[in-house]
Amino acid sequence: MMYSQKVMEHFRNPHNHGKIEDADGVGKVGNPVCGDVMYIYIKVKDNIIQDVKFETFGCVAAIATSSMGTDLIKGKTVEEALEITNKAVAEALEGLPPAKMHCSLLTEEGIKAAIEDYIHKQKS
Repeated sequence: MMYSQKVMEHFRNPHNHGKIEDADGVGKVGNPVCGDVMYIYIKVKDNIIQDVKFETFGCVAAIATSSMGTDLIKGKTVEEALEITNKAVAEALEGLPPAKMHCSLLTEEGIKAAIEDYIHKQKS
């Protein structure tokens, strides 16, 4: 299985890795088939995602897509971040092997879950 140079770059030196203790929204998603588990933490101010971190237990593609996904939403409005698709994540990484596209979908779902958590907390 060949990964792009961009995928390997994000795997070896993931961006935004870690945890935000007082996160405004937390998304936890997993894929029972491959065992990948992903946490996405967001900090939002004035509807802008000011900070985002992730913790991912998974393969090369899972870590790389988490890293790229957090890069793509940082500084965006909540609405803009909700529009990020798994295809946009994969394209930003210069492609993923077909067998690993589910990792980019996990990232999309994690971002959406963190934002849904944030919105839910705002209503409470």
